[in-house]
Parts: sequence; structure tokens; C-alpha cells
Amino acid sequence: QVQLVESGGGFVLAGGSLRLSCSASGRTFSSLTMGWFRQPPGKEREFVAAIRGSGGGGNTRYANSVKGRFTISRDNAKNTVSLLMNNLEPEDTAVYYCAAGSGIILSSMMSSSSYNYWGQGTQVTVSS
Repeated sequence: QVQLVESGGGFVLAGGSLRLSCSASGRTFSSLTMGWFRQPPGKEREFVAAIRGSGGGGNTRYANSVKGRFTISRDNAKNTVSLLMNNLEPEDTAVYYCAAGSGIILSSMMSSSSYNYWGQGTQVTVSS
């Protein structure tokens, strides 16, 4: 079992930055693939970014809509994964969820069904 707790959400003006963090506990963090997903108001949950564990070489994947603006990183010593979000746009407004899974192959990193564990979510609001 893995417990995930997100933090760092809030309100920011367009063009601003936020850093989300996710703290994990319960099993070997370094081997897990960690992902960030978001659910905009009235829309389906969508992939944002993911990073594989040590066995997967730490490969990362990003949604096209955030490439070049968002950076995912992990600190295996602290059991945390972070999402640095720069140049935020009103379209980034959503509830952001941290997710974890094991044995996720490269081609499945962007699929929410690949992840077994989810945090409770943190709200990010970007105003123009």
C-alpha cells in the first residue's frame, strides 16, 4: 500500500509559477513510477507528467500542453516527487493529483489506468 499526500496548490496570476509536491509512504518509493494528472472544471482527468523509478532510468514524459513549462522531478531520499509549473495559463486551472504505480512500461506512463495509488488532489487556480 502507498499513501500519497499533495501540497503546494493555490492561486496564481497568469505567467506565474507554482511548485507542487507529493510525499509518498508505504513501500519502496525509488522503484515506483510517479505521475501527475489534473482534472479541469467540468472535464475529464488528464495526464500532465510522469517520471519512472530507478529501474526505469528516471525517464520522463510530459503532456504536449505543458512541455517546456512544467518539470517533474523526484527525490528518492525524501520519498517525494515535485512538479514545477512555470508560465502558468488560465487553462492550467485544475485539481492536480499525484499518482504512483509499479511495473509501468514506458508506453503506458501517460495512462491513468496504469497507476494504482492516488492522492487526494490539490487545487491550482490561474487567473488572467
